[in-house]
Amino acid sequence: MNFLLETLKVLILSIYLSLEAFVKLFIPVRRKCVVGEIVLITGAGSGIGRLMALEFSTMGVTLVLWDINQEGNKETARLAKEKGASEVYTYMCDCSKKTEVYRAADQVKREVGDVSILINNAGIVTGKKFMDAPDSLVEKTMEVNAMAHFWTYKAFLPAMMASNHGHLVSIASSAGLIGVNGLADYCASKFAAVGFAESVALELLATGKDGIKTTIVCPFVINTGMFDGCNTKWPRVIPILDPNYVARKIVDAILTNQVHLLLPRSMYFIAGLKNILPTKLGVVLGDYLGAFHLMDDFKGRTKVD
Repeated sequence: MNFLLETLKVLILSIYLSLEAFVKLFIPVRRKCVVGEIVLITGAGSGIGRLMALEFSTMGVTLVLWDINQEGNKETARLAKEKGASEVYTYMCDCSKKTEVYRAADQVKREVGDVSILINNAGIVTGKKFMDAPDSLVEKTMEVNAMAHFWTYKAFLPAMMASNHGHLVSIASSAGLIGVNGLADYCASKFAAVGFAESVALELLATGKDGIKTTIVCPFVINTGMFDGCNTKWPRVIPILDPNYVARKIVDAILTNQVHLLLPRSMYFIAGLKNILPTKLGVVLGDYLGAFHLMDDFKGRTKVD
């Protein structure tokens, strides 16, 4: 390896890719066709999972819906068919259990086929201070929000790699980028989800599987009920997000192969600041933005969403 040549190559690519990114800000990105794709959404029985299913229902895909709530999942399927989906399959699956994930995955492969767009959306939040959270809920949070992603990748990624085609989507959280008071276990699970998704994406690129795209979604609080009671200090800067808006943005990010999606846009700036500010100043900024009191009036729910 030649240090000067390698360095020159990186500098030239840095300039070119920066200019490319700047130009793309003003040119609409071409959306890919997903007709015929098999789209699996975990946590599809309510919230963002349901709304994403409805977004995809008009695109000619086969929908595979997973949820622990069988009634909610069937209602999502009904709504998707009303909107135009021709093929919708529902499966009851407790994503906190590896054996359940593998069982449901095997059933899907037998009855539907190889999943080509995998959306890990199921999530849970305890909403308790770390020392007040029962061990069982801490474990459940890690199992649903992070470990389930390992098992779904293990189940569906081999077929994607064999054909060098597919899309892996991780619905994480802005709490997977920045720690929040009162969300220790949730933040840990979402940091894990982000790190896992980024690492696997790099593995795929390193092994030449560039036909498998990845999208990591990190939204602020969404008004689905999961974080009911949470308030934002500065709603004009960091608003509580409308679920329909979030679902549309996620599906759009998938169709344009967007690698990272942070919502609202201010999160790009805030996450960037976190990495360059002195620690004490970062704490001051966090207090200013409301990270210390986001969970003060939390009600929420503890079931899988």
